[in-house]
Amino acid sequence: MSQKQTLKKKETSAAYERIALDIAKRIYKGELEEGRKLSGRTLMSGEYGVSPETIRRSFALLEERSVVTVIHNSGVIVKSKGNAQLFIEKYEKHDESRNLVQRMKEILDEYETLDREFYFLGKHLFTINNRFRETNPFPIYEYQIPQNSKAVNKDLGQLQFWQETHATVVAIRREGTIHLSPGPLFNLQAQDILMMVGPQDVLEKTHEFLS
Repeated sequence: MSQKQTLKKKETSAAYERIALDIAKRIYKGELEEGRKLSGRTLMSGEYGVSPETIRRSFALLEERSVVTVIHNSGVIVKSKGNAQLFIEKYEKHDESRNLVQRMKEILDEYETLDREFYFLGKHLFTINNRFRETNPFPIYEYQIPQNSKAVNKDLGQLQFWQETHATVVAIRREGTIHLSPGPLFNLQAQDILMMVGPQDVLEKTHEFLS
């Protein structure tokens, strides 16, 4: 069955159910009294703007719920106002459940869309990070000298900083000013920020050494 035929089948199914519900409501409201003979399929198909086959299915559904009686080659008789009420209540509950299921499906579709988008964003971010590592393979670590550090008022050479930490100080930031390539005679002060390259444990070693 093609997609077009499937959609048409769904539309027809929804139409005959809606028409059956409307007829049941008219019976419940007293517009169509018990014992009344309803118009033929051809007339009602014109009233509702659907095919006679759709009207036949609506009557068949109402007959299954004992709302009407279908008499072959005669017509359709309204059978029970009470059963019409039961049909309305049952259909509306079923319709509510169907709407909830449909909403759940929509949420799942939205979740799948977001999940795919999250995957592609993560993949793109991973690619960017890899490119950054390739262009800048030496990450810069920062360490701020505390007030009570033994490095205060000491030179890098005097401290033998590289020998103790295996870190190379490429710059020092002090009060908003960056001092590039400080030499071994650079005097350190509290709150200086050391900008270093080195092994992954460089911050840990620097903290242990200077604090």
